[in-house]
Amino acid sequence: MTAVPDRVRWALDVMAPGPADRIPEIGDGPGVAAGLVCQRLTTGRLLVIDRSARAIERTRKRNAEHLDTGRLEVRTVALAELEVPAGSLDAAFSVDVNLFWTRTPTRELAVLDSALRPGGVVHVGFGAGGPQTADRVTAPIARAFAEHGFTDVRVRSGGSGIAVSGRTPG
Repeated sequence: MTAVPDRVRWALDVMAPGPADRIPEIGDGPGVAAGLVCQRLTTGRLLVIDRSARAIERTRKRNAEHLDTGRLEVRTVALAELEVPAGSLDAAFSVDVNLFWTRTPTRELAVLDSALRPGGVVHVGFGAGGPQTADRVTAPIARAFAEHGFTDVRVRSGGSGIAVSGRTPG
């Protein structure tokens, strides 16, 4: 079994998924977070998306039991191209996905705004102690959230991570 990185545990503590939540994980890497989220779900579902077919395959293998129970769905797709029914999701999260701070995520935030129920929350987390300062990463994300109408934008930091969270405008 793979050890769970501290940044992943920290990000899930920030997100605090409920047992009935419908959640997309954006950029799943090896699928460690997916397994932890699915363990917390009873009637909820996790939709894992990643542009990388290799990452999706790793998640499939690591989380086969959750796929079999229906708690997990995986798709090879970029967030900007994700199609789900409007308002069908409760919260969204990512861990160490750079698209939110390295460029203007206009299309991605529009997709999340549409996909999440009114007041749904987006959490964008990163491991602490990376090559960039926390403010260099969190400031552009918080600004993009605010510019796109997200409310209750919060920047959090802890020993293992940093995160920006915001509620959809609806």
